[in-house]
Amino acid sequence: MWSRWIVGLSVALLALAWCLAQEPVSSPIADKTSSKTKPVAKDKDDSPKELFSGKVVILQDALKRRGVKSSDEFKTQVVLETADGELIPIVPDWRGRAFFQDERLRERRVDLVGSRQKAAPYLQVQMVFVFDEKGIRQYMDYWCDICSIAMYELKPCDCCQEEIRLRFQPQGLPEFVKKKVSK
Repeated sequence: MWSRWIVGLSVALLALAWCLAQEPVSSPIADKTSSKTKPVAKDKDDSPKELFSGKVVILQDALKRRGVKSSDEFKTQVVLETADGELIPIVPDWRGRAFFQDERLRERRVDLVGSRQKAAPYLQVQMVFVFDEKGIRQYMDYWCDICSIAMYELKPCDCCQEEIRLRFQPQGLPEFVKKKVSK
């Protein structure tokens, strides 16, 4: 009985191997370099991480100070206003969203570690440093005292759903950061 089962399994495996060997060379499975296949998107942002300094402000307010009238669509957009007057819009993703949600982070001096893609004005923030009233740089995140979990936007704790708090910790800049040169 076992010998029949082994023979049957062997025949099935040989048939499968023969079918795979007959795969046409021009198929996308056999030809991984086919010009018809789409390029794979990069999973990792390998653009250089730079230091961007200034104040995060509401775009509508920044434009008003410059004499530019704008519509209400700009009243929720935040930008980094640099010392030389450049307005850099912030991406409202996992780290930048805090500036859209928490007004305590706006209108104060910040250092933002982030990157900008070529030909796109938006700043993608990876780390937020806020300066206190004494001028000391503080790393910023949100903290759940119950679960001891750091989070990066203002919302209930991901674990216990309780309220989290804004947390500042004295910390220097990471070594991988390249200082952005003003133009």
